[in-house]
Amino acid sequence: MADAEPKGVVLLDVLKNTFGQRCRIALAEKGVEYEFREENLRDKSPLLLKSNPVHKRIPVLIHDGKPVCESPIIVQYIDEAWPHRAPLLPADPYARAQARFWADFVDKKVRPPYADASHLCKLKGEEQAAAKEEFIGILKLLEGELGDKKYFGGDAFGFVDVALVPFVSWFYTYETCAGFSMEEAAPKLVAWGKRCMERESVAKTLSDPQMVYEFVDRLKKRIGVE
Repeated sequence: MADAEPKGVVLLDVLKNTFGQRCRIALAEKGVEYEFREENLRDKSPLLLKSNPVHKRIPVLIHDGKPVCESPIIVQYIDEAWPHRAPLLPADPYARAQARFWADFVDKKVRPPYADASHLCKLKGEEQAAAKEEFIGILKLLEGELGDKKYFGGDAFGFVDVALVPFVSWFYTYETCAGFSMEEAAPKLVAWGKRCMERESVAKTLSDPQMVYEFVDRLKKRIGVE
């Protein structure tokens, strides 16, 4: 029965959901076995509505019948619930605080409306140019934090990487819609994205960039933007 009380670990999500991809990457890094339940967002399941009665949205992680909502919180929960493999947050309190800060920065600045491809596509002329420059400034700040490190946490793939890496699939759409080169604007981030894609957890989870672009192109036509 689809909406029976779940046991073990269950993730309510949609495969193409950028934020749910964070949770799947974290679970894969930890080697946690789980059941994936695809949601129909036009006809949300009773289990989703029961598990997230406040926002009624995905992703939702259910662990032994207890729901956890919102992707940053879910990733932290996964790290704490399975602490013995591939820690995502550093042990040092200050380093943990910094990781949380930058993950929050990603949520506030890289996610909509700043880097939402449909937003960039809807703008024209000076407005689009201003939005593009603002977004490139955000990328530069992230590059400053990354520096010459392999990952944001150093040699270990961690919390900030998990927060940001699903947006790598959107890089092609960002630059195509807004008319700039990600390679030129943020070469360190592009190289970081390629390193992340070498990880099985990431490669098997992220959406295909061309499919993302085609999705946005259909959205542009639906809202009357050429």
